[in-house]
Amino acid sequence: MDVDVIIVGAGPTGLMLAGELRLAGVRPLVLERQPRLRETPKANGFSGQILELLRYRGLLDRMEAASTDRSHPAPGFPFGGVHVDLPHLADPPLRVLGLPQPRLERLLDERARELGVDIRRGHEVVGVSQDDARVTADVRGPGGPYRVTARYVVGCDGGRSRIRDSAGIPFPGTTYPEVNRLGQVTVPDSVTVLDNGDLDVAGLGRIRAGFTRTDRGVFACGRLASGCLLIQTTEDEPVGVDDDTPMTLAELQDSIRRVLGANLPLGEPLRLSRYQFQARQAERYRDGRILLAGDAAHLFPATGIGINTGMTDAVNLAWKLAAAIHGWAPAGLLDTYHHERHFAGARALLQTQAQVALRRGHDPAADALRELFLELLTDEQPLRRMGALIAGADIRYPLPNPNHHALAGAFAPDLTLRTDQGTTSVAELMRTARPILLDLADRPDLRETARDWQHRIDIRTAETDHRPADALLIRPDGHIAWVAPTDEPTDTAAPALREALSRWLGTSQKTTMPVINRRA
Repeated sequence: MDVDVIIVGAGPTGLMLAGELRLAGVRPLVLERQPRLRETPKANGFSGQILELLRYRGLLDRMEAASTDRSHPAPGFPFGGVHVDLPHLADPPLRVLGLPQPRLERLLDERARELGVDIRRGHEVVGVSQDDARVTADVRGPGGPYRVTARYVVGCDGGRSRIRDSAGIPFPGTTYPEVNRLGQVTVPDSVTVLDNGDLDVAGLGRIRAGFTRTDRGVFACGRLASGCLLIQTTEDEPVGVDDDTPMTLAELQDSIRRVLGANLPLGEPLRLSRYQFQARQAERYRDGRILLAGDAAHLFPATGIGINTGMTDAVNLAWKLAAAIHGWAPAGLLDTYHHERHFAGARALLQTQAQVALRRGHDPAADALRELFLELLTDEQPLRRMGALIAGADIRYPLPNPNHHALAGAFAPDLTLRTDQGTTSVAELMRTARPILLDLADRPDLRETARDWQHRIDIRTAETDHRPADALLIRPDGHIAWVAPTDEPTDTAAPALREALSRWLGTSQKTTMPVINRRA
């Protein structure tokens, strides 16, 4: 094989996957058809569970240093054309980081190259084929066409994925008639931004911050941390638009005039984009040696979802793919990528399609639905639940769970841990991207059981306040594969641990799991 894994697409999903594979000792090759890193942001930041995963890998500080601000609890979020407020919650479930997508991609690119990843820009994959042993990619590069072979290929090449099409994987769903036009512009002299975010426009009056709904569509505005304005319009245009034609400032101004019935002065454009929402999910995320992740696997009819879901796809897939390549993956391990992440994608599709239902109605009944929805979210519990759903923090994979413990399948909480070497945390332990058996009750019986897998697992003993269980088996993606409830006897805990280790880490052979040197 030329390489272990070919990753098609160097967006956040593909670059995150490349770095995770290198941590697991795998040789990926990233092929990206665009000749250079993008400069125009498709997103001004991102939010959700991926921020916790980045912190668990020790990457969040690096990203915060490149951001306009540290990650922080979201004061609110747009949901289906209404604004949901979170500030009165003591510990809001949704966190955000104001890092434009080009900076995110540059940081992930730098990290992947530090780990030794080969990233080739201006190299377009025009076709893939597979047999029982390998995949072959036909590539058109700056020097002409060539072929490269690998054990697997992962399509991270977006909603129009050529890899998905080559594999014949159906991508059913809906394209909505809404056309969204987005502009990031400077504030002109004739517009004053008030303290509450409203706009005071000379000759026009006040325009409320947030969403303004008219009979002709929706207008939204807000001030960014940079001081610029973020302007968006949404209109129904059944004939659709040409995504390949760049949007102009005049097009955005014409759309504002149609929606508001008035002209709004705009300053210099820093970003202009146009898009239509789609609700689609690939029927399967794996076809033999071809896999999908990110937008190639799912498209959601709402903003702020894609980066979070795609990068968490990558973290779930990487360690399972590495296990298959190194030859120790137990039967069916790689198939759990589809089962788990298709489940997570369906959850994201559920809440984003609910947003479609909320925002598309323009009659009194739809107004009543939005009003009632906001009224329900004045109570803390449904507000927390909705925030966790948006963040993807509520994902609990349906794993074998003989004791029905609430933590099984969930993301591991970041416990503060006291050890013989000092104080640490779950996040610190997860930086190696290796599985961990975390013994919180000094259980030598469980440590002894796990010792047969010590070539593939880190065994840690620690104390924590209000321990949630006696022991946790934490996978490299941060999800808990097995739990020993408090004071569970050895005669049930040890066999259950052995079964879980076999299920996720294969046989207990005394072979060494490949590791590489890396910068923290």
